[in-house]
Amino acid sequence: MALGVTQEAPAAAAASGDREERFGAFVASQRDRAVRLAWRLVGGDAGAAEDVAQDAFLRAWRALPRFREEAKLETWFYRILVRRAADHRRWHGVRQRWASEADPESAPARPQAHGDPALRSRISAALDGLTRRQRECFVLIHLEGFTITETAQLLGKPTGTVKSHLHRALAKLRRALGDLRETEEGADV
Repeated sequence: MALGVTQEAPAAAAASGDREERFGAFVASQRDRAVRLAWRLVGGDAGAAEDVAQDAFLRAWRALPRFREEAKLETWFYRILVRRAADHRRWHGVRQRWASEADPESAPARPQAHGDPALRSRISAALDGLTRRQRECFVLIHLEGFTITETAQLLGKPTGTVKSHLHRALAKLRRALGDLRETEEGADV
């Protein structure tokens, strides 16, 4: 063969092209879910959720040649997304602390949300009271519909650890929001 080209090169190029096509289809089908998950993980900031999802897709695209297909593409990508959201929350907290020390009067404006503002505030505060892992487990399982096994794969944790984080998250949320259930049940009478 001329120019040192082997028989495997065209096959590898075809496989690479196929992988890129599948990734393009994956992005098209998962974009809304990725943004929704990022929104929930970063605390309800739509702009930050878009940024986190876009960054996760970009990082996944760049890492695509190293994807070994030992896991599903979805599991691999959402693991990247969860890490990017955790990084965002960590750095956002640092930036807020620095900004508040520099100018205590400046506070970021939150967009207006629909529904009861007091209830939204309570739920948001309850979710903010969870540890990062508890929040991730709760959001992935109860809000995004992943199974415990899928969540364990996404987070790179044993299933028992995910169950433990989820149990603690639910207990904290029940303590923080338990009076809402009592009020709701009392209203049915």
